[in-house]
Amino acid sequence: MVEDVELNRLYWHSRRGMLELDVLLVPFVREVYPHLNDVDRDLYRRLLTCEDQDMFGWFMQRAESEDAELQRMVRMILDRVQPK
Repeated sequence: MVEDVELNRLYWHSRRGMLELDVLLVPFVREVYPHLNDVDRDLYRRLLTCEDQDMFGWFMQRAESEDAELQRMVRMILDRVQPK
């Protein structure tokens, strides 16, 4: 179970100040993060340590992370919002 304090902290870290990232990350942390396993939670927290410009490129699909695990998390977030 995810503690409220942890979710609040992640919510604020997910607000990047770049609208394109905020609309992806904030709903993800609120709706999906609590249901992730520990490995994916760690991975999401690691994603938040990345530079905004790098994440922007990954989420806009202009580039891919060199880290396959981070790219998997990016894909997980994008899969929530992209039509199948």
